[in-house]
Amino acid sequence: MIVLDITIVNIALPSAQRDLGISDADRQWVITAYTLAFGGLLLLGGRLGDLFGRKRVFTVGLLGFALASALGGAAAGPAMLFGARALQGGFGALLAPSALGLLSTTFSDPKERSTAFGIFGAIAGGGAAIGFIAGGLLTEYLDWRWCLFVNTPIAVATAFAAFRVLDRDHIAKGRRIKLDLPGALLGCGGLLAIVFGTSEAVTRGWSDGLVIGSLLLGVALIAVFVLVEKRTAHPLLPIHIVADRNRGGGALSVGLAMIGMFGLFLFLTFYLQAVKHFSPVVSGISFLPMTAAIVLSSTGVAARLMTRVPARNLITPGLLLAAGGMAWLTRMTVDSPWAATVLPSVLLIGFGMGLVFMPAMSLATLGVAPNEAGAASATINSAQQVGGSLGTALLNTIAASATASWLATRAAGDPLVRAQGAVHGYVSATWVAMGVLLAAALVAFLVIDHRPAPVRATAVPVGPESVPAAPAAVDGRPSPRAAAVADVRANVRPAAEARAETGAERPRTD
Repeated sequence: MIVLDITIVNIALPSAQRDLGISDADRQWVITAYTLAFGGLLLLGGRLGDLFGRKRVFTVGLLGFALASALGGAAAGPAMLFGARALQGGFGALLAPSALGLLSTTFSDPKERSTAFGIFGAIAGGGAAIGFIAGGLLTEYLDWRWCLFVNTPIAVATAFAAFRVLDRDHIAKGRRIKLDLPGALLGCGGLLAIVFGTSEAVTRGWSDGLVIGSLLLGVALIAVFVLVEKRTAHPLLPIHIVADRNRGGGALSVGLAMIGMFGLFLFLTFYLQAVKHFSPVVSGISFLPMTAAIVLSSTGVAARLMTRVPARNLITPGLLLAAGGMAWLTRMTVDSPWAATVLPSVLLIGFGMGLVFMPAMSLATLGVAPNEAGAASATINSAQQVGGSLGTALLNTIAASATASWLATRAAGDPLVRAQGAVHGYVSATWVAMGVLLAAALVAFLVIDHRPAPVRATAVPVGPESVPAAPAAVDGRPSPRAAAVADVRANVRPAAEARAETGAERPRTD
């Protein structure tokens, strides 16, 4: 449902923008308000699951998500829609780490763990596919508002199922640790300031005082957050979780990857609908090959190889494939055919991302104590959502600036020229996204060093001593099995004695 809500709104965004009169500079807040609240509050949501029980936090998050979705569908203006999206993100921050924490603590065997995370990735990919198709159908045949209303029955039904199915894991008051509220305020405030400054650069420019001040304030708050967490007895984010090179490297790689991915969703949606004039339904179907590639690579490739090859041997090639898909997309023009330009790029990006997300999610909670599973789960989710939030704001800024500069020297009144200017902006932002993916691949290759544990063979003794004991008698008489065992013990000699007697050469030891 969380993944569905991101993709379904992407398809509905052009219609919502026209209906509510949202400006081009502010349109990304429909996505950014959700991802910022989600990413900024995930650490707090993960810790609340550790303190009060994941079943309770999960259920509250579902009911709150249902209410926020209903408010968003009934939005009368941009501000109400942005606020409802922020509420959705906040309650989503309770859902995601609780679900991932339950998954991590339930499955500890490497093979079971890889299968579970493969299914987890496939469900997430399926949610994206349903979001693209449902967004197109609801927008075209009903109204864009139903893209938000549809979450309410899903969330209510899931909350009822969670109440009935999940085991009770309530934690008594005497066993709870103190909640780190200063850390939550500092961390969320710093991320909010950074994304606000980045988004305001669309209209104000990067040299504007408010933009520079917001960015500096955000960096300062994050720095203070790190210092506070080091000195707090019960930190919101234990530093040793992100200090581990595998967890930290995986989170950083995913965060950088999402900068490019969220920008791609935004630009391709507007390219297909505003430039190519695809209907919302056809636009949604156009994303299905990417979703299918993600599901195929995560369940068919990554899940099988995760217990056999080092994690970076999956994550690094995956990021390079995604960067190649971005490079292919930079060839798009107003007249580019979808099958020759968009299709190859989304297949490369989807297959590459399937190799990235599953191993990174598994590394995020690998070897973490159960009472810190929520915080560890929230770390990777925070990196994912904050990366998406920053990517949407940053790449939207780059695209809008490139389009404005291109149109400044041309006849902007011509519809064809305006379309060419929009595509020029999308291509400029796509080049930046490709560079970010290449940087993520370099980070994964240099930082992540996790290797799967080798499978150890267990020696099996050969000889009469290896025969299990059996009941000596049944109803006062020797049992057939006892007689057979006695015969073996009396007549079968150990293999070592037989070799010594025959002069056979002793086999080599591995």
